[in-house]
Amino acid sequence: MDLARSPLARPFPELPRIGGVTLRVACARYKEWDRADLTFAELAEGTTVAGVFTQSSCASSEVELGREQVRQGHARALIVNAGNSNAFTGYRGREAVDQIVQQVSAALGCSAETVFVSSTGVIGVPLPKDRARAGVEAVLSAEPCSWEDAARAIGTTDTFTKGAGAHAMLGDTRAALAGIVKGSGMIAPDMATMLGYVFTDAAVAPEFLQEMLGRANAATYSCITVDGDTSTSDTVLLFATGKAGNTPLASWSDAGADAFYAALLQVCRDLAQLVVRDGEGAQKFIEIAIAGAASDDSARRVGLAIANSPLVKTAIAGGDANWGRVVMAVGKAGEPADRDRLSIGFGGIWAARDGQPLAEYDEAPVAAHLAGEDIRMDVDLGVGDGRATVWTCDLTHGYISINADYRS
Repeated sequence: MDLARSPLARPFPELPRIGGVTLRVACARYKEWDRADLTFAELAEGTTVAGVFTQSSCASSEVELGREQVRQGHARALIVNAGNSNAFTGYRGREAVDQIVQQVSAALGCSAETVFVSSTGVIGVPLPKDRARAGVEAVLSAEPCSWEDAARAIGTTDTFTKGAGAHAMLGDTRAALAGIVKGSGMIAPDMATMLGYVFTDAAVAPEFLQEMLGRANAATYSCITVDGDTSTSDTVLLFATGKAGNTPLASWSDAGADAFYAALLQVCRDLAQLVVRDGEGAQKFIEIAIAGAASDDSARRVGLAIANSPLVKTAIAGGDANWGRVVMAVGKAGEPADRDRLSIGFGGIWAARDGQPLAEYDEAPVAAHLAGEDIRMDVDLGVGDGRATVWTCDLTHGYISINADYRS
């Protein structure tokens, strides 16, 4: 499928080199295409790992294995297959994953439980073991590649490569972070709904790394949605090689812990927003800021109810400031809200306050705002101090066209 580059695309940034990470790509031809669809990251001995995974009850074998592996806290390799999700494939899917893990662990001389595997693509087709074997052989002998090459190889319906980087001072040591992500459709925040990988040369204890990733995920990947559909394969992994040479971070009281978390949060936020900017058929990027909720979690749920509403999303696509549809979405969210205190605005301009449309409301500047690519929506529920921000995109005919032809 030849997809046009999203109008909301961002150029791939220059990402820092991460000591202890070597990237390679190869073509296993999991679909009938002539492009790299296999990504391999070799990680230095001693690398720690954290992960969050889809909550889907129909998760792939890769996800089931990853949930088990991440508990032991260490990693030596990551391999990502694109074009075939290997989900809903029963024992044959697990056999293919086991074959990949054993092949990589034998080549590196490492424990099988330190080899992480992800797959993304069509559901219900077992990963071909012969192509998997040949692909792994090819990628193990491939020349090292760039971050952008790796980001391109993990994509499916993505129209542009996505990456983000940052630095943090850990005492006297400067640590680097670099991340890549894929995602365009089947994006709903039941954890993340995508594949995302962040690498750092910082030394971080696995338990603390997991705590920080969980917190960053809740504020970023779990606050995006394109279509309300949660993937069977969602995975976000964070690898820390320790090559920066800092004293390992093990708690929030350690020097540099807050700085590292701030950098991680920024990388995760950037990656999450790039997924929304590549939403299938998207023409507009939408930020929805919720205030006055009963709690932060309640605010997030209200924000997602608005973000997942086809009526709201199509109104934004058409440049229509139809705040009545936002009222509808707030009301259906099942969260505390006060109709007579509800306020709604677009682009910093309030259309309704305290449950009433404003008499002086001028729709012209709002219409001008909605004609742009980056849209801001503010909603105050008037019942508490809870806040959250979620990100989504509009809904256009392009989404239908892409998904009607996805398996071809």
